[in-house]
Amino acid sequence: MSAVRREVRKLAVLAAPVAGAQVGFMLLGTVDTLMVARVSVEALAAAAIANAWVFGALLVGQGLIHGIDPIISFAHGAGQGERMALTLQRGLVLAVLASVPVCALLAGAEWFLLALGQDPGLSRAAARYTDVQIASVPFFLAFLALRQYLQGREIVRPALWVILLANGFNVVANYALIFGNLGAPALGLVGAGLASGLTRVVMFAGLVMWVRAFGLHRDAWVPWSRAAFEPRALAHVLALGAPIALQMSFEVWAFSGAALLAGRLGAEPLAAHTIALNMAALAFMLPLGISQAVVTRVGNLLGARDPIAAQRSAGVAMRLGGGVMLISAIAFLTLRNLLPRLYTGDPAVVALCASILPIAGVFQLFDGVQVVGCGVLRGMGRTRPAAVFTFVAYWVLALPIGYALGLRAGWGLPGIWWGLCLGLAFVAVGLVAWIRFRGPAHGAVTV
Repeated sequence: MSAVRREVRKLAVLAAPVAGAQVGFMLLGTVDTLMVARVSVEALAAAAIANAWVFGALLVGQGLIHGIDPIISFAHGAGQGERMALTLQRGLVLAVLASVPVCALLAGAEWFLLALGQDPGLSRAAARYTDVQIASVPFFLAFLALRQYLQGREIVRPALWVILLANGFNVVANYALIFGNLGAPALGLVGAGLASGLTRVVMFAGLVMWVRAFGLHRDAWVPWSRAAFEPRALAHVLALGAPIALQMSFEVWAFSGAALLAGRLGAEPLAAHTIALNMAALAFMLPLGISQAVVTRVGNLLGARDPIAAQRSAGVAMRLGGGVMLISAIAFLTLRNLLPRLYTGDPAVVALCASILPIAGVFQLFDGVQVVGCGVLRGMGRTRPAAVFTFVAYWVLALPIGYALGLRAGWGLPGIWWGLCLGLAFVAVGLVAWIRFRGPAHGAVTV
């Protein structure tokens, strides 16, 4: 078997469970939405704006935790078990510390939503839904630290199984707490928030029990000591994680900005935009899994002192990212009149969505390449360039161009999507060039 085929197989083995776990995360939100919708339209609207705020706040903490990724994957490749253990412990310390600002953001949900011009009644209801989730934040961030520790060591299936089990718990908890079943009080929207918080606790507890039951920490664990709290080491993780948090935030809030632009065109364009974006997000899970896999592979190979193999892995992964999105692009083009009907029967919304799906297909190609490119840089420990590329792509190019074409030039929804497409083209091409000339084989940073 050729080296490239071996690399494809290795990446696939790592990427598939990670992609499945990401889909599992999406299902948690989908189930919540479907069950809250049965309470009332107002409850659904409050949950929607609250979830946008919760997701954005958690993203900050998540990005910081990802700072342990390159250290653990590098240490695994180098056979440095003690360093992996200490990095996990420092990740757990940071999970607690990062929970403080994240919890503060959640506690101020009503104030922030009102400042963003949301309806006072919905903002008040959203705050009640958010408040009961605050205590779950450190458990969620600790779960992420433990998941990334395992992933950096090429152990990717436990997190998938835990998330699948958590989905089952989430359904039961929603059923009980929203509607007053199984002896629980009927709490409506607040019950949905409480179920989400409890599910995060279950995810952390489940993964801890799995690790202990199967001894997954063997050869990469040391007793807790003062070294876990060493300020310089914690600062190093933060230095790697802060750009990742910025990169993720730039991207997520840019898509929120695009939704606001679509909303200025009217209800039907906004609905079509939301449907197309949901389909793109589902397809995005595959290259996202490849991106997480290449973080591990590049870090492992650099730790093993094999930068040429790391460069090969980077190239193979980026081609895979573009390849799986090519399949998605073809589906978007050929099934553009059928796919929107899975979401709505409104002819105007279907027609609008069909008009932008070919653009979304082109968008997908660049998106698949750029997310894998960001993973390559993360595996190298060079997290700042991706943040810079992402900021320029979305906030200097995509949104201004989308505004100019969609609202000023009168192109409507297609103009907004061409803006997004051009921004993603910039970051994809930039990352390909950066990795080609400054990638793992060209003096990579040791973490």
